[in-house]
Amino acid sequence: MNDGTGPRIEPCALHSLEEWAVLRHALWPEAPVQDHLSDAQAMLWEQKKAAAFLVRLPDGTAAGFAEAALRHDYVNGCSTSPVAFLEGIYVEPEHRHRGLARLLCRAVEAWARRHGCREFASDALLANTASHGMHEALGFEETERIVCYRKPLSSS
Repeated sequence: MNDGTGPRIEPCALHSLEEWAVLRHALWPEAPVQDHLSDAQAMLWEQKKAAAFLVRLPDGTAAGFAEAALRHDYVNGCSTSPVAFLEGIYVEPEHRHRGLARLLCRAVEAWARRHGCREFASDALLANTASHGMHEALGFEETERIVCYRKPLSSS
C-alpha cells in the first residue's frame, strides 16, 4: 500500500493514542484532550463495533484520522444493516487537498467490507459546506437534509 515515499494508513493503537486524541480535539474542540484520550482508548476495546485510522506522512507525522462505527439501527438514506458510519474524519489544514481523506476512507471501507457492510454513510451539519464538498469528492451522495428540534420539559 505504500512504497515508503508517500503517506501511509495505520489502525489507531495504544502507542498512537496521544496523537489521535490531539487530532480529535482539533476536530471537536469543545471537549478537552483528556476526554478525547478516554474516548479513544474506549474505542480500542470495541474493535468489533468501531475502527479508527491515522494517516501518517513520510516523515512519520500523524496528519489526520478517521473513525467509523457499525450501526445496526436505521441510518438515513440506507437500506441495509449493518452500515459503516463515518463518525469523524479530519486532516490537518496544511495537508488537505492531497488525497489523505480519500486514503482514510478507503481504509474504513475495507474494514466495513470485512464486517459485512454494503453501505457507507456519514453526515454533516447543514452549514458545513466544506464537509459537503469533501463527501461529494469522496463519492458520497446526499440522501436528505433535516432540521432537528428540541423542547426542554419542565419537571412539573
